[in-house]
Amino acid sequence: MLKVAVPNKGALAEAASLMLTEAGYRQRRTSKDLVAVDADNEVEFFYLRPRDIAIYVGEGTLDVGLTGRDLLLDSGANATEQASLGFGGSTFRWAAPAGAMSDVRDLAGARIATSYPGIVQPYLAERGIDASVVRLDGAVESSIRLGVADAIADVVETGSTLRQAGLEVFGEPILSSEAVLITRTGADEPAGYGTFKRRLDSVLVARTYVMMDYDIRVEHVEKAVELTPGIESPTVSPLHREGWVAVRSMVPREASQRVMDDLYALGGRGILVTDILSCRI
Repeated sequence: MLKVAVPNKGALAEAASLMLTEAGYRQRRTSKDLVAVDADNEVEFFYLRPRDIAIYVGEGTLDVGLTGRDLLLDSGANATEQASLGFGGSTFRWAAPAGAMSDVRDLAGARIATSYPGIVQPYLAERGIDASVVRLDGAVESSIRLGVADAIADVVETGSTLRQAGLEVFGEPILSSEAVLITRTGADEPAGYGTFKRRLDSVLVARTYVMMDYDIRVEHVEKAVELTPGIESPTVSPLHREGWVAVRSMVPREASQRVMDDLYALGGRGILVTDILSCRI
């Protein structure tokens, strides 16, 4: 069986399990379950601390993992990102008391608190910045007020927590992170991995695209197809109504309303949009 590591809690856990469910895999019944076996699909899921997943995959104990890019890089594990999964987006940034620092070079000689030393130390070393990195397990925004650090490096979403602590971000982002699929670096592809990845890819496509159907006069087909080129090519079928054809094409979800407006202005009628539950491209 293919052995897959899945976050057991935190921001990535629910979204990861939802994606796997949409891909057709059976998931654990309760949050207390540590293992779920999907015998029909020959996959075994192990629910682990997100920070530990890259370690297990890098050691070869498990075949595949779903974790954050930031956690993968921070771990230093012998694991490689194979695909981004489209959820769990976050930005890793510097922060300091308002007005205290404006550029990464201001960190020279400073104490920096972070839960991600495996990301921060290489970043500083690559830029020749000599600073002291203080590792904390969480709530790093309190470290400055408590006199432990002069600046912090942490995941920033809205920035509200930082502002409440009297801090502000500065400099360029250190890292843009999201959920990723990982495997052991240099290892042979495990049995079942190809099918597993294709299923996840199909979920990403289904979430990104919708299916659009519409009728259009023959003389407007070329312009209509320019609006709806699809992934490979749209399907164009003759209608019983003389001079008209039916077109079916995949369209980016976020652009679908604009495309419908443009098609209607071109003369398209009977324009329908439906969700794609699954696919193989």
